[in-house]
Amino acid sequence: MTDVDSRFVTELTKKSVDLSRWYTEVILKAELADYWQIHGFQVIRPYGYALWENMQSRLDAHFKATGHRNAYFPLLLPESLLTREAQHVAGFSPQVAWVTAAGDEKLAERLAVRPTSEAIFGTMYSRWIQSWRDLPLLLNQWCSVVRWEKTTRFFLRTTEFLWQEGHTAHRTEEEAQDETMRMLQVYQDFAQNDLAIPVIPGQKSESEKFAGATAT
Repeated sequence: MTDVDSRFVTELTKKSVDLSRWYTEVILKAELADYWQIHGFQVIRPYGYALWENMQSRLDAHFKATGHRNAYFPLLLPESLLTREAQHVAGFSPQVAWVTAAGDEKLAERLAVRPTSEAIFGTMYSRWIQSWRDLPLLLNQWCSVVRWEKTTRFFLRTTEFLWQEGHTAHRTEEEAQDETMRMLQVYQDFAQNDLAIPVIPGQKSESEKFAGATAT
């Protein structure tokens, strides 16, 4: 270990003393990310973003190998659309950021900054799917979402964060479940073999279930 390396390590809080502070210090000193002027938002610096690009390219290849195609959907959705599914919106309502004006003009209807895109995908799928011949429809979106969290931490949970969301439509519930299990295996393989992170696959508890879902 060089003198520079030794000095860098001694400047870090010990994990055994304060794990949260150690985690933040490592990210800042490694120049992975930095704070932004709005609470909960982060600036991902080049080294941190390179890690994201590597993960995205590997996972995107897995998706395309299973027949999924990428598309992009709008950032904003009208309040009337978001509230159409009561259980879904109830799960996200405390975290939704709203756009209420454009320039000096107040909007006739509030626009939600997407916390997730089920309502947006569902609206477009209802236009695009005319018969069983249009199925299955396997689409994925790489984007960012906004959830106004009270407690945030670099990469683990920030107000705006990068992610992907795949939304598929099938002829039968059985086919949908088969697709769910196939993609669960893709995520498990990526986490374990590309990221070296052990995982426990399986159905989540009721308290952890995605808002509005039958099962997660």
